[in-house]
Amino acid sequence: MNRVRGRLAPLLGSTLRSAGAGGVVKGIHQVARAGEAQELGRDLGRGFATAGALVQETPKQRGWVRRVGTVALGTGVAGAAAWVATGDYPLRRITMLYTIPVRLARDVTTAVAMVADYKYSLYGLAEGSAEREEAQHEAHMRCANRLQALCFKNGGIYIKLGQHIGQLDYLLPEEYVKTMRASMLDKCPVSTYKQVCDVFLAQLGRLPNEVFEEFDQVPLASASLAQVHTAKTFDGQKIAVKVQHMHLTDSAVADTATVDFIVSLVHWFFPSFDYRWLLAEVRDSLPKELDFLNEGRNCEKAMENFKKLSPKLASQISVPHIYWEYSTQRILAMEYMDGVGVTDVGAIKALGLQPADVARLVSQTFSEMIFRHGFVHCDPHAANMMVRAKPGKCFSSNSI
Repeated sequence: MNRVRGRLAPLLGSTLRSAGAGGVVKGIHQVARAGEAQELGRDLGRGFATAGALVQETPKQRGWVRRVGTVALGTGVAGAAAWVATGDYPLRRITMLYTIPVRLARDVTTAVAMVADYKYSLYGLAEGSAEREEAQHEAHMRCANRLQALCFKNGGIYIKLGQHIGQLDYLLPEEYVKTMRASMLDKCPVSTYKQVCDVFLAQLGRLPNEVFEEFDQVPLASASLAQVHTAKTFDGQKIAVKVQHMHLTDSAVADTATVDFIVSLVHWFFPSFDYRWLLAEVRDSLPKELDFLNEGRNCEKAMENFKKLSPKLASQISVPHIYWEYSTQRILAMEYMDGVGVTDVGAIKALGLQPADVARLVSQTFSEMIFRHGFVHCDPHAANMMVRAKPGKCFSSNSI
């Protein structure tokens, strides 16, 4: 039909605009007299036949699309209803039906902004030139800040991913590593006390002040997956209670899928930046990290390994005792231990210890776990280790 219109237009000219249907017929007869009637008739016939077929098939197509859409919508609604009904917190899961798409939208927006930034900033700059190096550094900083903001807004495994990035100084640009390392280790989102109470009710059937004689509503610290509160048992023991952030179980699968999408998208635009292995690692480790009973068993296994296989080191390290009667999959009650940061040189010296001795002991501890025990417990970063002088003994350079 487009071909027919193109050939009719110059021939009919103003006739089509002013003469109406009669003018069109007259114009067609003029074309026929010019010797093109036969070919034009074939074109018109094919065009009108095609248009007629489309008119006849449109209701069928619309009906087919409508049926598929109805089935897809019904399946989605049924799946969402089942997901909500099978969770510990149905109301929370209803909220997640809204928040998960919002988180995905943030992911897509951030990824598009980062890709566009790199494409625009580096366009036309020669490889190895000073201009390109400067532009790349500035783009790295902007994109690292975008990624940091995304991790904080979405929370959960995004914080965990940011922590991983902060430890990959041997693989990633330093701008990303420094940005994440400065913010992700000890500046994580905090759950409200009401959310903590919801976890206790779901896991233990009682509120924190019913389980313990005292429970500090303000957490000591918050990490990517949980936060820690101090508490006092009814027999007078001061303990540390690790409580999982309540939304993690519901959102972990969706968050992993969306982060996977972002990493794959970046790899598609920049084939040399392939960090899909990082998502594979998170996908494998996250379910284990979300099970605090597994963490408790690992604590005990790690200490038993030192006592049996590395007795000389066993007296120099401490792993918290687990209070199983208060522990569940999402709550872990542990012995309270005080200390100073493993990277706080001034505080270590104030204890009468030598930083070099602390560094040596940390190296020996992880070497024993890796090469002798074949079982490593605790990621070796600053937020997971503390230093103290041996209880009941004078300060010494090799006592922690």
